[in-house]
Amino acid sequence: MKDYTSNDIRNIGITGHGGTGKTSLTEALLFTAKVTTRLGRVDNGTTVTDYDEDEIKRKISINSALAFCDWKGLKINIVDLPGDANFFVDTQFSLLAVDNAVIVVDGVSGVKVQTQKVWDLAKEYQIPAIFFINKIEKERADFFAVQEEIKKKFSTAISIQIPIGSETRFSGIVDLVLNKAYEYADDETGSSVEIPIPDNLKEKVKKYREMLIEKVVETDDSLLEKYLGKGEVSDLEMQSALKKAVSERKISPILCGSALKNIGMFHLFEVITGLLPSPLFRQKITGKNAKGEDEFREQNGSAPFSAFVFKTLVDPHSGHISLFRVFSGTANSDLIVNNPAEGQNERLGHICFYVGKNAKAVSKVIAGDIAGVTKLKKTFTGQTLCDEKHPILLHSAKVAEPSIFFAIEPKTRSDEEKMSSAIAKLVEEDPSLKFSWDAETKESILGGAGQLEIEIDIEKLKRRFGVEVLLKPPHIPYKETIKARSQAQGKYKRQSGGRGQYGDAWLELEPVARGKGYEFLNKIVGGSIPRQYVPAVEKGVIEAMADGILAGYPVVDVRVSVYDGSYHDVDSSEMAFKIAGSMAFKNAMEQARPVLLEPIMNMEVVVPEECVGDIMGDLNSRRGRVHGVEPDKDNSVIKAEVPMAEMLKYAPDLKSITGGRGNYHMEFSHYEEVPAHLKDKIINETKKENLKS
Repeated sequence: MKDYTSNDIRNIGITGHGGTGKTSLTEALLFTAKVTTRLGRVDNGTTVTDYDEDEIKRKISINSALAFCDWKGLKINIVDLPGDANFFVDTQFSLLAVDNAVIVVDGVSGVKVQTQKVWDLAKEYQIPAIFFINKIEKERADFFAVQEEIKKKFSTAISIQIPIGSETRFSGIVDLVLNKAYEYADDETGSSVEIPIPDNLKEKVKKYREMLIEKVVETDDSLLEKYLGKGEVSDLEMQSALKKAVSERKISPILCGSALKNIGMFHLFEVITGLLPSPLFRQKITGKNAKGEDEFREQNGSAPFSAFVFKTLVDPHSGHISLFRVFSGTANSDLIVNNPAEGQNERLGHICFYVGKNAKAVSKVIAGDIAGVTKLKKTFTGQTLCDEKHPILLHSAKVAEPSIFFAIEPKTRSDEEKMSSAIAKLVEEDPSLKFSWDAETKESILGGAGQLEIEIDIEKLKRRFGVEVLLKPPHIPYKETIKARSQAQGKYKRQSGGRGQYGDAWLELEPVARGKGYEFLNKIVGGSIPRQYVPAVEKGVIEAMADGILAGYPVVDVRVSVYDGSYHDVDSSEMAFKIAGSMAFKNAMEQARPVLLEPIMNMEVVVPEECVGDIMGDLNSRRGRVHGVEPDKDNSVIKAEVPMAEMLKYAPDLKSITGGRGNYHMEFSHYEEVPAHLKDKIINETKKENLKS
């Protein structure tokens, strides 16, 4: 393999909405660069980057996948990214590792939700983006309508190509920069020849080329002055200004082609190598030093080592494979590096360049390059590796909280022993997964970005680790409390020959402010209950509070006072007074107007402005209280309080209402009394469930 320099490398993330043909585009690029000898198909499960069993089965990308090729002496690192919103976390981390984004747009359906999301990410990460309008060969494909939509939504976008023909007649492209036309072979080889610009396109070419020139010269004052004075600029001047404008994110070129027919790949490569910047364009990277202060580091081979792990793959046989980007210094096998997030050192194992699942061992990885390393023990997705003597913590992605949760339980005792460790491995691979134990409901809870993600992870548990589990809706952590003051006796007396058991306690219950918790007061006067037995009474109360009288939910926000009772010199014991305390509490609670409480969540729902009315109506139907609406860039943020019980299946409903353009965040706020018309239903359902179990 050629020894590339950092300037010889181009790192691109192929991204966009699901179903636009990103994996097919990757496949066509690898085939055109002669990395592969056949053009794989997603439908046949034969592509290089969709090699996982679940990806082949479902015909979608689930994981970020790495590949590389050589084009005219330059190394092109390609990261094929998932487009489904369930796996967006991969896109978030992977775009941090590349220098450029190729946003793929469907030539039929146009701009979709994820198009906007990946554009926003590229903008946030300050990496150049180009648009590739794919599937021009499809029925109803309309390049000109789609490119107008792209330009309307993304102000820096401008076409640098237009197609020759469309649908079944799509056969080539016109390069507006060079003002030349190219016809592609109709045999999927990806070869092309220059032809005269077709007569029926000459007017369009003139129009769109003028639009391109105007867009380019606006980014360069001296060129604009020349253009306004002479009315023209040379092709060389335009190409130079265009490259600079693309690197500075002032222009986002729009290209076109067909991944399935392998049309346009040659010219896409020419844009990648000719217009998109190398890793050295961003001369410095920013992170935090050991003191938490901003740290700037040169992006070159002589600076101290730093790298970012953007993907962790867990294989039950070979262990962890960590895909990483070197930002400075050089990575060598057996190099000792530091993970500042964990405060641990790691030894780099076998380093490889990957083409899908196929690995090519290498001795080193230079600054700006992307590779994979095996068997890191303490480093996972989103973390930094660096020189221990020159620590730096590189910026990482912020992972959204899970939007859907399930209670998960093992099918068998054998599954129970392996479940937690197996899920922990999945969490290492997928940072959007959250696994926790809910002490209140006594359930293991698995949360994720969407139901599809959870379903796939459950299949992985069975296939990779031999663990079978059941998914259920999680229980709502209801609680019980009282609304009135009451007094009651609890008397426990047993005589069965010999020494008996005797405990007698009078309790008073009072409601306290919501959220204040539990209070126990000793108001015994005159020794009606000996001092040593009072703690036993409280223990009985606490045990009784764990299972309320309405439906067995914990009791909260109550003050309990023991104020009277009696004892027996011989038969009284701590056990007897503990039982008496429990009996007295239950008796008193029955008289204190017990009620059921439900958790209320604070919510922020971010949606397009045109969806605000529908979302507010939906929240109201869920017994929510909307507190206000605030603007947020192109969206609106709806703030509300909604009962948790109404939000268990909110994610798919929000997606349906907003066309996938909405997202939300919620956190616990407080408890409120369940409305009377729902209380009996909840109590009856809980009792039925308890009888079954």
